[in-house]
Amino acid sequence: MKKRVSNKLFLGAGGLWLAGSLLSVSGQSLPDAQVKRCAHVEYEQVLQRRNPLRRHNVEALNQKILEFKELQAQSRTGETVYRIPIVVHVIHNNTSGFIGGANNPNISDEQIISQIQVLNEDYRRMEGTPGYNTDPIGADTGIEFVLAQADPTGRPSTGITRHFNVKASYDVFKDDVLLSQIAYWPSDRYLNIWVVPSDRSQNSFYLGVAQFPEWGGSLPGLPGETNEFTDGVIIDFRAFGRIGAVTDPTYCCGRTTTHEVGHWLGLIHTWGDDVCGDDYVADTPPTERENKTTQCTQTFSTCNGVRTRDQIENYMDYSPDRCMNLFTKGQRDRMRTVLAVSPRRRRLINSALALPEAEALTLRISPNPATIETEADVLFTGFKSFTVEVLDINGRPLRSLFYTDYPSVRVTVPVYGLPTGVYVVRVKTDSESKSARLLVH
Repeated sequence: MKKRVSNKLFLGAGGLWLAGSLLSVSGQSLPDAQVKRCAHVEYEQVLQRRNPLRRHNVEALNQKILEFKELQAQSRTGETVYRIPIVVHVIHNNTSGFIGGANNPNISDEQIISQIQVLNEDYRRMEGTPGYNTDPIGADTGIEFVLAQADPTGRPSTGITRHFNVKASYDVFKDDVLLSQIAYWPSDRYLNIWVVPSDRSQNSFYLGVAQFPEWGGSLPGLPGETNEFTDGVIIDFRAFGRIGAVTDPTYCCGRTTTHEVGHWLGLIHTWGDDVCGDDYVADTPPTERENKTTQCTQTFSTCNGVRTRDQIENYMDYSPDRCMNLFTKGQRDRMRTVLAVSPRRRRLINSALALPEAEALTLRISPNPATIETEADVLFTGFKSFTVEVLDINGRPLRSLFYTDYPSVRVTVPVYGLPTGVYVVRVKTDSESKSARLLVH
C-alpha cells in the first residue's frame, strides 16, 4: 500500500506524544510527572527557529537519500559493517562524586555498558537477545556501537566522561547548548550522548531527543552543515541502559536510546509525525498515530480506507521497551544511506579508520614489493578528499581510487594483473601531491 505523503513536513508537524506510565524511581512514581517518550519533532522546530535554513538542509538530505536508492539496494548484511564510536557524557550535580545507585544521575559504568549492549543487540538483530526477531522484513542493520577508545587528542579513553554542574535538571529545548559547553567531542568523529536528569518543571518531561542529520553539500543557496556542537543524543539517566538507576517497567530496557539513535541516523517515527503520514520507508505500514499504551496489545490503523496492523514492535514507535524488537529492511537501508550521504555522519564513519595526522601530505606503502595488493598510509591534517593512482614508469595512469572527505587513513591499492616491474603510487589532494615507487612481483 502506498502511504499518503503528509502535507506537513515531519519536522514541522505538531506530533502526538506518548502519555506512558509515571516514571518510577526506587519503586515510587514521580508525582504529576507525565513521561513523553521523545522530543524529536519539537526539538527540530527549535533548531529551525535558530537557523531557518536548516529546514532546506534536512529536505535536501531526504532528496539525496532518494537519489542514492542504488546504495540502499546494496546495503545488505555481510557487506560493510559500520562501527560508530560513542562518548557518553554523564552530567550530574552530585557534590560527593559518588557513582551509581538509585536516583543518582552520576550513573555507573555498568549501566552505561548495558546501554551499549542494548544498542548492538537491537541494531545487529542478535539472536538470543531481546533485540532478535523472526519477522521476514526484520533486518540486521550492519551498524555497531563501541565506546570510544581514544579522546580527540589521541589519549586512551573509556569513552565515558563525568562532569559536575550545579543545575539539578536540564530542559532538552533550552539546555542543549549548555550541555555542549560542559562536554563535547567533535561530532564528525564521535556520537555524543549526554546523560542527564531531565527537567520536570512543567509537570512533564522528555526521556530523550536526538539531532536529525542534514545535508551540507554545495547546493545553490544552502550553507554548510549547522548545529555541529549540539549534534548528538540527550537521554534521561533513568531511561539509559537496563540496570542501575533504570527502574520503570515501561522504559526498562534501553530502547529510548535505540529510538533516539534511530533519529540521529535519519529515521522518522512510523506514523510520519502526522495522521497516516509518511516516514519515507516503504516496508513500514501506514499508521495513524503512535502507540499510546503501556501494553503490548496489538493496534490497527485505517489509512486511505484500508485497515492495517500497526508495527508496535518497531523501535521507531512509542511502545513500551519490552514490546520493541524490530528495524525493517527499509529502515536499515535508509540509515545506511544516511551514513553515506550526510557529510558529518560520513566523516564519523571514516574517522573509525583514522591514522595519526601529519602537517604535510605523507605517503607510506607496505608491503613493497607487492604481488596482489599493497596498503598506502595517507596522512594529512583534518579531512580531505584525495585520489590514489598507480602509474607506469612513463607516468600513464593504470589504476585510480577516489576518497571523499576522509581523515588520515590506510587504503588498499590493488596491483593484481600488473606485469612485474616498477610503478609509481601517487596521492593527490586539492593542494598537494606525493609519490612513492612500488615494485610489483
